[in-house]
Amino acid sequence: MKFTSIDYGFFLAILLGIYWLVPNFFKAATTSPQQKTTPKLIESWRLWVIIFASLIFYASLQIQYDSSPIQYIPLLVLIILINFHLGQAIGTNTAPGTHANNEQLSNQEWLLAQTSWNQRRLKLLWLGILANIIFLLSFRYVPLVVTNVLLPLNLSISPESTNWISTRLIIPLGLSFFTFECIAYLIDVYRGAPATKQLLNFAAYKLFFPKLIAGPITRYHQFSAELKTIQFPSVEQLTAGLWLITCGAIKKALLADHIGIFVDLCFGNLERAGSGDLWLAIVAYGLQIYLDFSGYVDIARGSAILLGFNLPENFDSPYLSTSIADFWRRWHMTLGNWIRNYLYFPLGGSRQGLIRTCLNLFMVMLIIGIWHGAAWGFAIWGGLHGFALVVHRLTQAVSEKLDWTKKWWQSWFGLLMAWWLTQSMVFMSWIFFRLPNIKQSTLVIDNLWGHSADLQFSQKVYVEAIGLERFQVSLLLVALISAMAIIYGIGKVLKLQLNWPVKLLLVPLFLFAVWILAPQGSLPYIYFDF
Repeated sequence: MKFTSIDYGFFLAILLGIYWLVPNFFKAATTSPQQKTTPKLIESWRLWVIIFASLIFYASLQIQYDSSPIQYIPLLVLIILINFHLGQAIGTNTAPGTHANNEQLSNQEWLLAQTSWNQRRLKLLWLGILANIIFLLSFRYVPLVVTNVLLPLNLSISPESTNWISTRLIIPLGLSFFTFECIAYLIDVYRGAPATKQLLNFAAYKLFFPKLIAGPITRYHQFSAELKTIQFPSVEQLTAGLWLITCGAIKKALLADHIGIFVDLCFGNLERAGSGDLWLAIVAYGLQIYLDFSGYVDIARGSAILLGFNLPENFDSPYLSTSIADFWRRWHMTLGNWIRNYLYFPLGGSRQGLIRTCLNLFMVMLIIGIWHGAAWGFAIWGGLHGFALVVHRLTQAVSEKLDWTKKWWQSWFGLLMAWWLTQSMVFMSWIFFRLPNIKQSTLVIDNLWGHSADLQFSQKVYVEAIGLERFQVSLLLVALISAMAIIYGIGKVLKLQLNWPVKLLLVPLFLFAVWILAPQGSLPYIYFDF
């Protein structure tokens, strides 16, 4: 079931009833002290409900994506068990260990014992990181290596085996975000955070269905802290959750999917599309991927609020950024935080000079690009963002020494220029993200100027498929961008928000509009591929 489907609405409604009402029924039915339902029992009930509901949700999605959930659910369970026990082993010595109370040990012997324990913890941490990376790379890159390296070199592998690997070894939905959270948990425990002793808590955290497939990436200790204070949401919180779900449905089903139809038609017929069509498709894809992904996160966060949890925000109007660094603070914010805390800072961050800082920035973004997929286009996309971050850091270093340049960039014209340069780079780099095949992406770039569209292309795309002329599509995209900027100004600048009763009245109207106006056969979420 997809987030924007009626099936998900029924699923969520039934889940909320079981999650909130059944424990209250038990509490009301138990009158004697011997039968009293304890808060611990209620918490365990809700955790089990989360786990079973998440497995049902995950299995339904895997079936929709033409793969059997039977082979992937045990994999997720195995990863949970491995990381849970590794976390316990790493966390054994986060506080002063058993040697601290042994009076027979000298201070030097105690220090040696402590050093030995710390070395063991470091080895366990690396074992956990490598295990999670192997799980991820095995599914994402083994088919690529077999198809493009082993088979061409005739290294004792038959074409039949290659086809079997390519069709059967499909990356499970959500595996990337699943392993990212596991790595973050192990590193947090190594750095001193307490390791959980409750497998049930850890399993519920890892399988929590709103964030299971595509985030937002959430730290365990944040989730665990909310478990201790969980309570039925207030009317305002319920309204906020329903409003987020509604906004997410509008973004995904009403906007992103309609835009995606046009994008698929243009990028699916590159030889016939003209320069104007390709420019429109680039802008449209930038809007599509933002609305698609942020719409998913809105529904995830709204669903979590209804269950008593608060997931972190993942987007903050990234297309209003005036620098590439600011863009990555606003785009996929939880991934950006993960990159900084668990990749950029361990590499040295900005503590080892300007040259090393620039190298770290480029390497981190190149790695993130490669993580997105086993194709050269993703590596180029990551490299472009890394290069842009390096240019920004160098420009920033120059501005700090030259006062006039700093004032210029802070002027209205400088801010407008910075915004234009940033978004031009971001949208142009989306070409390689949307078309990771180098032949296709270079064809787009070659045809961006002076290339006329095929007459049949215009007829099929604009007249028959969309029912709008190219000029009208352009106006709609401009109107959408303007509306997004106005909404940001009203909400973030003027601090004006709708009252909860108004939101509650608008929720059924907007959901009905989504049901009526959304295109038939909704497109899959873009980030489900990662």
